[in-house]
Amino acid sequence: MSTYTARPADVEHKWFVVDAEGMVLGRLATEVARILRGKHKPVFTPHIDTGDNVIIINAAKVRVTGRKAEQKTYFSHSGFMGHDKLTPFATLMERYPERVVEKAVFGMLPKNALARQSIRLKLRVYPGAEHPHKAQQPTPLAFPKREVK
Repeated sequence: MSTYTARPADVEHKWFVVDAEGMVLGRLATEVARILRGKHKPVFTPHIDTGDNVIIINAAKVRVTGRKAEQKTYFSHSGFMGHDKLTPFATLMERYPERVVEKAVFGMLPKNALARQSIRLKLRVYPGAEHPHKAQQPTPLAFPKREVK
């Protein structure tokens, strides 16, 4: 008996919508990364795109625990010596809340071409409750709520 390997033509990609209001950023990112990668399917194959499309709404209402809201920073570099930028979490949430969620989800994916393709093509993040993907008939996806101290 040989091991099953999914073929790209055989994989069916579904659409899910996730409401991020009140969810903890890291827990949201791990669950969304799992769905983008396709690990929730029995036909999961590591080198084939078996994942589904995910729409995240209310990204501006995501929360972090502890003192991350004051202490967390995002690093970027211009390519020139000494020209690194550290952007505080609060500033990025204020200006571009969708980038905070995108960066968190990308951090949970493996660093390869398939992950970059998944982020670019299959993840859509919106700061408010509205999204333009009604035609795809996304299924609402609810993750189990966990109490965090």
